[in-house]
Amino acid sequence: MKPTLLILAAGMASRYGSMKQVDGFGPSGETIIDYSIYDAIKAGFGKVGFIIREEFAESFKAIFEPKLNGVVETDYIFQSYDLTPFGINKEIERSKPWGTGHAVLCARNQVHEPFCVINADDYYGYDAFEKMAKFLTSEAADDKYSLIGYQISNTLSDYGSVSRGVCNVKDGFMTEINERTEVYFKGDGVVYKENGEEHELTTDTRVSMNFWGFTPAVFAQSEPIFKRFVEQNENNPKAEFFIPLIADELIKTGQASFKVIPTSSKWFGVTYKEDKPIVQKSISKLVEEGVYPQNLW
Repeated sequence: MKPTLLILAAGMASRYGSMKQVDGFGPSGETIIDYSIYDAIKAGFGKVGFIIREEFAESFKAIFEPKLNGVVETDYIFQSYDLTPFGINKEIERSKPWGTGHAVLCARNQVHEPFCVINADDYYGYDAFEKMAKFLTSEAADDKYSLIGYQISNTLSDYGSVSRGVCNVKDGFMTEINERTEVYFKGDGVVYKENGEEHELTTDTRVSMNFWGFTPAVFAQSEPIFKRFVEQNENNPKAEFFIPLIADELIKTGQASFKVIPTSSKWFGVTYKEDKPIVQKSISKLVEEGVYPQNLW
């Protein structure tokens, strides 16, 4: 059974100012998603699921169906504010969905094979998809999941600090993940700032860029964690249920381990409008080097 690629694309991209998920960055107007799908198909994935808001459906289909029809199976998963499918009979007012962990849970009735989850606005590189496909087809189990571990120096910006999920790794498996909100280059090294103090990180420290591998067992494992999170945060409209919260709980309760799969791929992504020319330049360089054709599809 070929694994499935799930793409997290329900965010509103408020800092970007428009729907960056469908903005064109490649020489023929390709989105960042296009490059992820291209690499995933090449690596052996058999289906692509877009996790979106229902109101995005028509624009997504108009952009992706002409390219992907007959190339790979596609599916659309809707992330909404309705909590009744999870047995929560409360209306909780929010301006944005419940986060990436909730987005994964929304796929529980549509995904029945091992799968990976990625962000729509991040470029991950073929090496990451190849390694994840191999894990999902030969190693994944209901108590053994994974994440792609990027070398921190391959994920930083030359234009300021970033937030990164810094992984503690022992014998190839994650023991915990810590969100560091101010990570940046300093001289030849990397530091993060916390409470006004700088702390050094080795340049080969592994970080999560939200590229996770699971089996469908994760749905039943994470639903009670989500319900508890909603109860604790029903009066906090900005609280988000992130995938690392699921990972942390599953590790601590012994329900699952997370293999950290190292990749040498260089990550890049888009958060602000100012990032667009940098991403376009990075993709142009990959096309010039022959990594991708001038027109993907």
